[in-house]
Amino acid sequence: MLQGLAFYLLAATAVVSGLLVVTARNPVHSVLWLILAFFSSAGLFVLLAAEFLAMLLVVVYVGAVAVLFLFVVMMLDVDFVRLREGYARYLPFGGIIAGILLAEMIVVSMAVVQGGAARGAIGPVAPTAEMSNVEAIGRVLYTDYVYFFQASGIVLLIAMIGAITLTLRHKPHIRRQDPAAQVNRDRRKAIAVRTPAVGAGVTPEELN
Repeated sequence: MLQGLAFYLLAATAVVSGLLVVTARNPVHSVLWLILAFFSSAGLFVLLAAEFLAMLLVVVYVGAVAVLFLFVVMMLDVDFVRLREGYARYLPFGGIIAGILLAEMIVVSMAVVQGGAARGAIGPVAPTAEMSNVEAIGRVLYTDYVYFFQASGIVLLIAMIGAITLTLRHKPHIRRQDPAAQVNRDRRKAIAVRTPAVGAGVTPEELN
């Protein structure tokens, strides 16, 4: 009973959130509805005994969507001062989304603990009874597909560096560090050894 209720609740939330992603006029609302759809899909994965995919969906996709949205905002050069002026208007909407996410997590947790939803679901079979699906996926990923895994990490690293390079803006009134100049500076120009008189100290002229 509880497993079926959790399934229908998560499925309906995912479908409605997916529709609202494409119908919402405000891009901020669209991103929030998309995150809600991801969380609902992650809850469905938990009910199917695929907790690794649920964690992957939340960590990778929700994090990627947030970074992508930040990247788009930086590329469009949005006026953040004007954007923060309407921050209070999004608080009720964000509270509703947070409440739905909390309710979903509570329902899924109760379904797994009380009804054994994850244990009784028909899902991928682990190689042994003692090995979880997370361990099984990890063994395959880091043995048979280790080179592809490393290659994907390199591609993501290059994409991150490219995004930072494209969005980096040099402003004239901001002081920036020059690591090469700091490393290659002359010791005689960087420090000065003085022997001041006792009780007299060092004058500003001597420092210059």
